[in-house]
Amino acid sequence: MKFGVLVFPGSNCDRDMQDALEKDLGFEVQMLWHKDSDLSHFNTEDCIVLPGGFSYGDYLRCGAISRFAPVMELVIDAANKGMPVLGICNGFQVLCESHLLPGALTRNSDLHFLCRDQEIEIINNQTAWTSSFKQGEKIVIPLKNGEGSFQCDDQTLEMLEGEGRIIARYVGENPNGSRNLIAGITNEKGNVVGLMPDPEHAINELTGPSAQGLGFFTSILNAMVK
Repeated sequence: MKFGVLVFPGSNCDRDMQDALEKDLGFEVQMLWHKDSDLSHFNTEDCIVLPGGFSYGDYLRCGAISRFAPVMELVIDAANKGMPVLGICNGFQVLCESHLLPGALTRNSDLHFLCRDQEIEIINNQTAWTSSFKQGEKIVIPLKNGEGSFQCDDQTLEMLEGEGRIIARYVGENPNGSRNLIAGITNEKGNVVGLMPDPEHAINELTGPSAQGLGFFTSILNAMVK
């Protein structure tokens, strides 16, 4: 099993993700440039991660241009065939723009960029990316965004709630105005997850607020072993 980490112009957490996966977790990692047009060396037992940052300078809308990058057509096809895909922060925005996940990420309700350690609660531990957690488990990982407010219409919100597709909620005060305190969601199959906080910055207690972000990556290992 190997990880592909997408790199767009403006990505800024791609190397952090690479370090977390390679140095802290021992996974094989291949960096994938936004213009790449061949993923034949990947299969459904491998994984793709869309990291945080400001892809294409966040012009038009966050993730709106990245969605049309050549590599994204391949990622969309692979995800629809069952490959595990994780989008973090800007990656979550790209997944929504790509319609792999519903809804959209908009400006924070107070119109300010935020950067802080954030407690979240794991709501759904049945996805490929959350199975290492206990349902209801609370963890602390960094949250840093300017457009992190998850929004959708009432019908979509009812669907996400009813089908158990909300994987994590913010605990305490709503940090960005997300509907129903949503911090992350999954697709119907559970192989695609979008998460606004950054678990790759909570892998090592020496450099992060905790090592509780590890669970997202040990989950995928467990999913592949089954």
